[in-house]
Amino acid sequence: MEQWEYLSVFIKADTKNKSVREYLKQQWPDEKPQRYSPKALMPELNKLGAEGWELMHIEPVIQGRKGDILQSGNERWAHVYFCVFKRRKTIPAVMPVDASGRPMHGSGGGD
Repeated sequence: MEQWEYLSVFIKADTKNKSVREYLKQQWPDEKPQRYSPKALMPELNKLGAEGWELMHIEPVIQGRKGDILQSGNERWAHVYFCVFKRRKTIPAVMPVDASGRPMHGSGGGD
């Protein structure tokens, strides 16, 4: 049976970050993105994707000082996004055991 691990993070869209600006300039040399453009998320999303994380959910949120999320009906602008990722869980190799449940050692390895 497949097993998954999950990651939930807040990612801030802000083009004031130097590495984000450089990435955006490479991708869209003739475009000057707005400060809080969602395109500013792309370097972090790509980094997580390269680590095997698949984006499952993303939504703009107002993040509180304690890492909480403001939940209200008020219309507010947000440039922080709550993201949920998943990837296949790597299951460590299981050491073979004998009939009594004791680990079996390969040849050349001793106790």
